[in-house]
Amino acid sequence: MKKKNLNLNKARTVKNDEFYTLYEDIEREIFYYKDEFEGKIIYCNCDDPNRSAFWRFFHLNFERLNLKELVATYYIEGMQTFLYRYSGRNDTDISSYDQFSLKEDGDFRSNECQELLNECDIVVSNPPFSLFSDYIQLLLKHEKKFLIIGNKNAATFKDIFPYVKKGEITYGYHNVKEFLQPDGTIKAFGNIGWFTNLPKGKCIRKLSLMHHYYEADGMTQKDDADYPRYENYPAIDVNRVNKIPIDYKGIMGVPMTFLEYYDPEEYELIGYGKENKHNQVGIKPVGESFLNDFFMQGGRGHYTKVMRVLCYYDKEGRAKFPFVRLLIQKK
Repeated sequence: MKKKNLNLNKARTVKNDEFYTLYEDIEREIFYYKDEFEGKIIYCNCDDPNRSAFWRFFHLNFERLNLKELVATYYIEGMQTFLYRYSGRNDTDISSYDQFSLKEDGDFRSNECQELLNECDIVVSNPPFSLFSDYIQLLLKHEKKFLIIGNKNAATFKDIFPYVKKGEITYGYHNVKEFLQPDGTIKAFGNIGWFTNLPKGKCIRKLSLMHHYYEADGMTQKDDADYPRYENYPAIDVNRVNKIPIDYKGIMGVPMTFLEYYDPEEYELIGYGKENKHNQVGIKPVGESFLNDFFMQGGRGHYTKVMRVLCYYDKEGRAKFPFVRLLIQKK
């Protein structure tokens, strides 16, 4: 997993964004939303039809999904790019389309592509990893429905989290673990999945919770080995979503995968486990004492005593910084 995430970080750094989604990953996700596509114009705005599995999927399934039109544009630095339109004639012939030269460069942020964006109903694509925040902000600005691929930690981005908090942007149903590179090889990544604001994306997966925080008397706390308390915030840490206690009414820090089950009617999403000016939930600084314990016990990482990130001691007394946590509370 560390190696996979390093691949993603490297992609951000060098802006090597040519990673193509596999057909089978598109197919197994989109059919969860197939009723939402009926009679719609689909825009794949980061997709060269000569390479894109998105274009191939929608072209081959045009009639099956009862689409109105399929539109695609793409960007290649220093090269002439084109607008492609398909309105249905011969779905099995991928070369069946109308092609037009673009006046601009095909960048999804160009005026020309934004005009096309206004024409469409749903955007479906795998946008550049390095531009994901800009990309989703553009879709929100134009009030577009979308089903797109990105790093799942993007849910905590300052411009995205408010929509996640309200349940207006959700994770899709699957992770995407492998991508095709231009040279034909496969690159693996960690923590990549679908983001959507389509209504079908709000079909909540129900958690089957079996764990308890209190003893049988309903008042005495159980051994806190499973639910350590944070040193700098009044909440407990829950290291797996399926271990969320049935009977705990306070604030809990839970993994990001909770968003796959998040129901705004059942839970309040308070914030996430790193305080900054965009996420002020009352997390206190780590402090010198805890930080000294962490490093003396062999801990590594870029942490300082003034950082406002969640921290706790485990049952062996070891200082720990959990991975990204969402702060939730049952309503």
